[in-house]
Amino acid sequence: MHKQLNRKPGRPKGTNTEQREQLLDITVEHYARHGIGATSLRAIANAGGVTPAMISYYFGSKDQLLDAVINERLIPAFDGLRQELLSAGDNTRTLVRTFVTAVHAMVRRHPWLPGLWIREVVNEDGALRQFLLSYVVKNLKLPSKLAQAFQNAREQGSVNPHVEPHLLPVSLIGLTMFPLATTSLWQQHFGPETLNISQERLQDHTIALLEHGLFPAADN
Repeated sequence: MHKQLNRKPGRPKGTNTEQREQLLDITVEHYARHGIGATSLRAIANAGGVTPAMISYYFGSKDQLLDAVINERLIPAFDGLRQELLSAGDNTRTLVRTFVTAVHAMVRRHPWLPGLWIREVVNEDGALRQFLLSYVVKNLKLPSKLAQAFQNAREQGSVNPHVEPHLLPVSLIGLTMFPLATTSLWQQHFGPETLNISQERLQDHTIALLEHGLFPAADN
């Protein structure tokens, strides 16, 4: 569907860069809150205090706007995650900590990401499923790198033998993205005592849960 572009789409000469960036920020927030399909150019224009014609001037069509979001918001975010994992090496404990802290850092920079993930990747009809498969899975090979590292570690006896290496990427995503995407829900459910749980505490909780669930007791 949407392909990676070699240039920033729909960016004419003399563009107001700051305004264009603000409109992209408004767009991803609308995507996360309302869904890509339900977000119109007019809604983005109204939120940005510009005309729909101005959106078309900067980005072109609705599909070109989505291409801009993919190329200028999502790809840089996941490229950054890949670099963090590459720098972590193959030590599984370090990989776990790096994945969790890198995802939390990514969400601090892009608060709209968990909501967008749930709407447009987890949902079977999500508009970003193809992006996930083609770029994150096939191009960056993030799940494969994690699975291979844990496969090697299991063979060496350094992780819980009951852990399935190829399900670990799914588990890692589930234990990071899902709690971040549903913060208001679980806070409402569990009551006032959870309202003061910061993202840093959630991050530490996830790391502790993963380490004690993945590694043999003698290694803790």
